[in-house]
Amino acid sequence: MQIRHLLVSFAVGVAVLSPLGAQPVAVGPNIRVKDLGRFQGWRENALVGYGIVTGLAGTGDSPSNQATRQTLANVFSQFNLTLPPGQIQSRNVAVVTVTASLPTFAREGDTLDVTVNSAGDARSLVGGSLLLTPLKAPNGKIYALAQGPLAVGGYRYDANGNVVQKNHPTVGSVPAGAVVEVSTGSEVAGSSQNLTFVLAEADYTTASRVAIAINAQLGQTLAKAKDASGIEIAVPETQRSQLVAFVARLENVAVQPDRRAKVVINERTGTVVAGGDVSIARVSIAHGDLKISITTQNSISQPSVIGSAGHGVRTAGVANSQVDVGEEGGPGFLASGTTVSDLVQSLSRMKTPTRDVISILRAIKAAGALHAELIVQ
Repeated sequence: MQIRHLLVSFAVGVAVLSPLGAQPVAVGPNIRVKDLGRFQGWRENALVGYGIVTGLAGTGDSPSNQATRQTLANVFSQFNLTLPPGQIQSRNVAVVTVTASLPTFAREGDTLDVTVNSAGDARSLVGGSLLLTPLKAPNGKIYALAQGPLAVGGYRYDANGNVVQKNHPTVGSVPAGAVVEVSTGSEVAGSSQNLTFVLAEADYTTASRVAIAINAQLGQTLAKAKDASGIEIAVPETQRSQLVAFVARLENVAVQPDRRAKVVINERTGTVVAGGDVSIARVSIAHGDLKISITTQNSISQPSVIGSAGHGVRTAGVANSQVDVGEEGGPGFLASGTTVSDLVQSLSRMKTPTRDVISILRAIKAAGALHAELIVQ
């Protein structure tokens, strides 16, 4: 058995460390405003529908599924064919739910990608086709119609108790399988003739910089940061008839966004992602290995007597155990005003495993020496 242990001690050196405000600020690239967020009113709308998939090779819902039989009877009734649901026995059909996302400014005739999910006990949707399915929004109105053959990235075949399956054959998609029937119009500028730009990541510094950059580009004070995520922009009266050109001009304003110091750790894959300028205070790290080895040797004790053995004398098994404990001197590291990037490089040169690097970073955060938000996935 091998036990790895980490010892992290936090050393405070007032005379050695410089104040946080004296740290140099890293200069990042300028980013367009359109890459930092969106204008309020731009959003996608969820659509959902209930339909049926036909053409399956015996892998559909079982005949005992009443929802499938009732749905198929309703479909037949639309073609003047009346059948009681109890007389429908087919494993070539499956009831499904259909979902899609209606983008902003969608117009009649636009196509959407749809996702089809089995809602019954079908074993596979491979080879099936989706019948005409209306897609509704939460308000109950139909905005698109979906239909077409399914593309399934998996399969399932079974015979005589043997099953071969790949991925999830009960989920498929229909690329460009839905046609928009009702257009969606979004008002970017409200009745007050103001635009509101919403940052994807709320940050007061970035919001202030966006407002300053827009005012500098337009040559007048039109933008004002309302909070950490919203910047309100007044539309000049001369630009209200040319709103598209005005918004395009706003989108191309270059801004240097600020960002919070973060270290992202994925323990499942052993991945550590951090900004190169994430700082670490003065800290001492000692890394060692404690190895415990337990060896057991079994032997047989056979009594050797002359003549007949006495009462209770018998052959017995003897176990001889030996425990060896060895502690190897591991590498040490002293960080003084360094960054996470420098620490990871130094640990890599010492051939420290990635799992141990993750444990070291978590221990440094617990010691209060890591000046960043630690995110464990």
